[in-house]
Amino acid sequence: MPDVRLASPQGKWILLTTVLGSSMALLDSTVVNVALPRIGRDLDADLAALQWTVNAYLLTLAGLILLGGSLGDHYGRRKVFVVGVVWFAVASLLCGIAPNAGVLVAARALQGVGGALLTPGSLALIQASFHPEDRGRAVGLWSGFGGMGAAVGPFLGGWLVDGPGWRWVFLLNVPLAVVCVPVALRHVPESDGRPVRSGASGSTAGSPAESGAGSGAGRPHERFDVLGAFLGALSLALVTYALIEARSGPVGVVTGAAVAGLVAGFAFVAVERRHPDPMLPLDIFASRQFTAVNLVTLCVYAAFGGFFFLSAVQLQVVAGWSALGAGTALLPTTVLMLLLSARSGELAEHIGPRIPLTVGPLLCAAGMLLMLRVGPGASYATDVLPAVLVLGFGMVALVAPLTATVLASVDVTRAGVASGVNNAAARAAGLVAVAALPLLTGMSSEAYRSATAFDDAFQRAMVLCAGVLVVGAVVAFTTVRRPAPDCRRPECRTHGSVLAPPLEGERTKRRLA
Repeated sequence: MPDVRLASPQGKWILLTTVLGSSMALLDSTVVNVALPRIGRDLDADLAALQWTVNAYLLTLAGLILLGGSLGDHYGRRKVFVVGVVWFAVASLLCGIAPNAGVLVAARALQGVGGALLTPGSLALIQASFHPEDRGRAVGLWSGFGGMGAAVGPFLGGWLVDGPGWRWVFLLNVPLAVVCVPVALRHVPESDGRPVRSGASGSTAGSPAESGAGSGAGRPHERFDVLGAFLGALSLALVTYALIEARSGPVGVVTGAAVAGLVAGFAFVAVERRHPDPMLPLDIFASRQFTAVNLVTLCVYAAFGGFFFLSAVQLQVVAGWSALGAGTALLPTTVLMLLLSARSGELAEHIGPRIPLTVGPLLCAAGMLLMLRVGPGASYATDVLPAVLVLGFGMVALVAPLTATVLASVDVTRAGVASGVNNAAARAAGLVAVAALPLLTGMSSEAYRSATAFDDAFQRAMVLCAGVLVVGAVVAFTTVRRPAPDCRRPECRTHGSVLAPPLEGERTKRRLA
């Protein structure tokens, strides 16, 4: 049984290294959007290259995050976490020195692989290391400090872009890794999901806290679903390519990519259905509530992904703001989530998730429609702030109940994999939105260089995002029901990421042989 206490020196070191590791991924997901216009100008990149700069990272992260958790279960959570941090830092260094857009996109894809290893690993280390009495508070501190990192991201990214340059947005991860890795190796105990024999009692115990994303029903993964991970990522990659290149690519190539993506998707489902230990156990969707909540997730995070991708560019290209101003302008959404997400979760426990999951997307839709006021010469106080405040309150209303409903819709032993699936679905939705919105709004490959052209497309994009959110609200209102009173409750009460819901882990009990 893990016995590290939070107040001990070792407990504080463990919390520090896991926060640093997860903050690397959170910072990167929030600062890059602010840097896109400057990256485009410096590397002479078109809009498609900027889309790939965002989506290459999301593609490998969404496709591999479920597998990342299971690797930690088998090979050791500290080991996989450290590998993920080092991998992420090396990929960040490659991003920072990239001579052209092609190298940058490739390095961003490598970053996503590192993120898929360290993101579930940071939570798994906390749950596997701390004494059960301290685990909930440790998870709360981990998610709270991580949220603060996400909040600082846009401000820090804007300052770096306007000051030392956009390359430092990526290079910043290197010193964080230099601190994180030695602390992890020195102070974090190793753990995995394999059964261990207690010599004193003769009992066999599973890991007292299985990792979140990728764990099955409290057991280690004996056969890795590498083929499933490959097919899932391939399907997303081909569909994304078809959407991004549809504006100007050869019709035959684009059509072929789209068809091949669909074929790979069907093959992925077939492999998952037959694999003895699938990355994505399809029977989890037998729960109608789980399926419904993931449909809501797809809708809301598709809208969020599109919004945060386009808004930072809109504020710089059209409104004429600096990168620092654009990054700071979007800060209230994260601050509101940090301050109020725990209270939102408590409210949803009292009134049920149906109302928050209906009202939240509608508020977010209203916030995006208010962004239609943001154009040339936009005022922060009268044009931008009202929109981001309404959007922020909408996110506060829906994110915590969304996670709670996901966990409540499956058996408690499958809470970790349910949370991992939900997190991956959110990232995949953002990936598709970033690829599809420029196509759907008629945005040309050079639109971000023209204030008029980008503004016209941005107006249409906000209407589309608002419409998707309304669809999510309708799905929630018609399908979501109050969970059973004895269902699993979230450990991550405070959350600050705007691009994906929080990860949750397994909580299993020791059992006698």
